[in-house]
Amino acid sequence: MSEPFEIDTLTLKERLDSPNPPVVLDVREPWEVEIASVDGALNIPLGELTSRVGELSRDTPLAVMCHHGGRSAQATAWLRNQGFDHATNVAGGIDAWARTVDPTLSRY
Repeated sequence: MSEPFEIDTLTLKERLDSPNPPVVLDVREPWEVEIASVDGALNIPLGELTSRVGELSRDTPLAVMCHHGGRSAQATAWLRNQGFDHATNVAGGIDAWARTVDPTLSRY
């Protein structure tokens, strides 16, 4: 089954609550993650992704997230080109997550 290139935050929430949740890959900078993040997310800043891709499994679904969805879309496209067929961009990023799923998070 091929994953869609992009999902919304409510779909991500459903997937995180399922028996086989995806790994949330946050490609924002550490200072951004300190402001707001999804619990349990793996932080690999976009600029480090090419050198740290070995930390990821090609067999595990990845939900790639950033601030608004631009960097994560770049990361998702790159990951798919590297054979990560289960990488999916989270539309709207952490900002959309804070608006639709977890309003307790700080927005910036």
